[in-house]
Parts: sequence; structure tokens; C-alpha cells
Amino acid sequence: MEIIKPAAAGTLESSDCQVTVEKGDGGIDFSLESAVINQYGNQIRKVVFETLENLGIDNVKIRIVDKGALDCTIKARIEGAVYRSVDQYDNLPWGGAIR
Repeated sequence: MEIIKPAAAGTLESSDCQVTVEKGDGGIDFSLESAVINQYGNQIRKVVFETLENLGIDNVKIRIVDKGALDCTIKARIEGAVYRSVDQYDNLPWGGAIR
């Protein structure tokens, strides 16, 4: 899958995260802003890269502003932003096809 246009998913509310994606410059450009980056930064990075790999994305600029989101929330927000970026709104394979 390839990012077509910039898109976002999520909020800046507590226990959520805001994910923005846009077309990359030939790789994964990942940035993370989080109050708990020292404790959970490595785990968040792992979830991001695994989710992108499962979606077949290797060319993206992805920015996450984390407000204490669980792994499943981060994954869902990435999926939502990616599907929005390719204008796919019907027949979404939430979770099952992209584990």
C-alpha cells in the first residue's frame, strides 16, 4: 500500500494519540512526541513499525503525538490514518487481515 495524500486519525485527549501520515521520501520517517517516551518509547516504536509492515507501507512520514495510548489504540489510529490517506472507507479489514 502507498500513501496517496496526507491524513490523520485520533485526538489529543488522555489515553489516545494523534497520528498523521503523508507520503515519504523513500523510507519511514518516524517522529514521536510523548510524555512517557522514556518509559514506553521503544514499545511505541515497535508497534508503529510492525503495523506499517503489516500494512505493506515502507515509504511514509508518520508523526505521533501520544497522550498515554495503549498499543491497540496506536495500531488502530495508524490503520485509520493510512486508510484515510488512500481514500478507503468501505470494506476495511480492521485487525483481522493486518495482524
